[in-house]
Amino acid sequence: MKMNEHETGHDMDHMNMDHMNMDHMQMDDSEHDEDMMMHGGQMMHMGNLKQKFWLSLVAAVPIIILSPMMGIRLPFQMTFTGSDWLVLVLATFLFFYGGAPFLKGAKSELAERQPAMMTLIAMGISVSYGYSLYAFMANHFGHSATHVMDFFWELATLIVIMLLGHWIEMNAVMSAGSALEKMAALLPGQALVIDTDGRQRTVPLQTLSIGQTVLVPAGEKVPADGLIIAGESQVNEALVTGEAKAVAKTSGDQVIGGTVNGDGTLTVRITGTGESGYLAQVMKLIKQAQQDQSKVASLADKVASYLFYAALVVGIIAFISWLFLADLNTAFERMVTVFIIACPHALGLAIPLVVARSTSIAATNGLLIRNRQALETADQVTTILMDKTGTLTQGDFKINAIKVFDEHLDETRLMQLLGALESHSSHPLATGIMTYNQSHSITSLSADEVQTIQGVGLTGTIDQQSYQIVTATYLLQQKIAFDQSQFDALAQMGNSVSYLLQNQTVLGLVAQGDQLKPEAVTFIQALKKRRIQPVMLTGDNQQVAAKVAEQLGGIDFQANLKPEDKERIIQDYQAKGQVVMMVGDGVNDAPSLTRADIGIAIGAGTDVAVDSADVVLVKSNPHDIINFLNLARVTNRKMKQNLWWGAGYNIVAIPLAAGLFAGIGLILSPAVGAVLMSLSTVVVAVNAMTLKITKTK
Repeated sequence: MKMNEHETGHDMDHMNMDHMNMDHMQMDDSEHDEDMMMHGGQMMHMGNLKQKFWLSLVAAVPIIILSPMMGIRLPFQMTFTGSDWLVLVLATFLFFYGGAPFLKGAKSELAERQPAMMTLIAMGISVSYGYSLYAFMANHFGHSATHVMDFFWELATLIVIMLLGHWIEMNAVMSAGSALEKMAALLPGQALVIDTDGRQRTVPLQTLSIGQTVLVPAGEKVPADGLIIAGESQVNEALVTGEAKAVAKTSGDQVIGGTVNGDGTLTVRITGTGESGYLAQVMKLIKQAQQDQSKVASLADKVASYLFYAALVVGIIAFISWLFLADLNTAFERMVTVFIIACPHALGLAIPLVVARSTSIAATNGLLIRNRQALETADQVTTILMDKTGTLTQGDFKINAIKVFDEHLDETRLMQLLGALESHSSHPLATGIMTYNQSHSITSLSADEVQTIQGVGLTGTIDQQSYQIVTATYLLQQKIAFDQSQFDALAQMGNSVSYLLQNQTVLGLVAQGDQLKPEAVTFIQALKKRRIQPVMLTGDNQQVAAKVAEQLGGIDFQANLKPEDKERIIQDYQAKGQVVMMVGDGVNDAPSLTRADIGIAIGAGTDVAVDSADVVLVKSNPHDIINFLNLARVTNRKMKQNLWWGAGYNIVAIPLAAGLFAGIGLILSPAVGAVLMSLSTVVVAVNAMTLKITKTK
């Protein structure tokens, strides 16, 4: 969306996105080798998890065959002379090699005074190994006639199952986050550059620079963002914007790197490469969103912490209780089982997987989620405040009236003066004037020292004379004489009126009209069905705002606003307990977008100031806001489901693990506890992957 009317200050210079430094344009192969493990919403280096799992499995198989399970010899198990020593060696290797990630993770959590999943697992395997080592020494070098049961079998299965579970988690996380790689893969590896002497040469993509001219043959990918200077074609932007229909492009149109050229040949001047390119910014947004720590993720961390303390307390109580009811081995078995069953690594996966999946879906549908907290807040939105021009209207102004009040001027000279100032602005009203001048072959003048008058218009010097472009509101405030009835008549027809001023004298005016977007009315109706109050905020005059609001079904509106007024209005709504979404352009509306609970910038591209927005919409279709709300709704539902799957089973499992229902034969072994825990992880991952968006046309 372009900036609002003159009253909001219509100077919208192209934004330089080069400050958005990207650490990596795509995942390095080293990141695949240096595997990551998710816990508590954070990533922890694991070394090569795949290799660690397979080596641990190789070591665990002999232990499973040679060591009894809970003191019971299974039919397939066997022993031979020295088998106990082999089990000890393999178990020691397993503990220090396979268990290393969990021990290191626990150390990190305890150092941060945030014990959670890794601490629980480390406690479980440490207790299992420590007690089994004691049992081995007692059985081989002690003098007790009673055989002490060890937990080598449980230790081996626990470590292997945990490693397998985390390997599954890692693969799921990497799969869900593969949007970055998919985005990078959209770009071709090389480009066909046309040198200044007309010769063509093929160069690697990374060597392209802004200002170079490239040739894009039919069926090839556009190598970088650029401006078409020759040729016409149908360009497929589906993979970038989510728009399935090919878009007609001709000389003067912008193209985005990664889109696919149709049946025509295009000559393109490069305007953005590398970090300044559109895809690079998209990848940056996705990366930020997937790495952000949201409030729900923080809640998951707290739940994991509570589970740690609950497991510690219940485990100790179970140990003490069974010590009196049975013996040391039984007591220790119950405590170990409690520690195993309470390990919440599925909980640590629950939220990040859903958000990773959600942001990936959003990106491929033209919804760039910069702050994933917006997904959680969206379900609570009660009021949407939105800019008029470009959001609800097309932002394509056409001149409907030109009036000259100075006898020394004619229409051509008036438009020359206006055009000289407006050439320094990219506001839709400025674009309308420049388009008119070009179509009527009105020669351009040069203006110096052009500056924006915030919330008013422009000022500058032409032929050593000072001129201003202002609004009717400014004229009233400064008590400068003008024809109020003439203004009212033009404004009531839906025109935005700009005045040219010199030495406190009005020289003339130009009236421009805008049209509603075709989908604007149904968008407003959709908001009302959701019981969300739509409010239009505009810097335009009262008459124009009233006409547009009426066309939209009589929605609330406020007119004649400056940027600071919009921010104040948002604060007023928030003070009443409303959860506010602001829809603006991200430049002039930056304070409002930042102040709102959710800020949405409409119209993506290298000129969109995404720093102030939580969500950026690639297309300027207001229905994409409904798509965002739909996505947020299903995302929140999946989050809640996964929180229950990730932690809810502990409500039943921990009492069973402690042996509370042992009297009726309900009791869990450590191995069964580990299986249940890992199954919850798989359920969480599968549930996250089933997330889909319901799109509104």
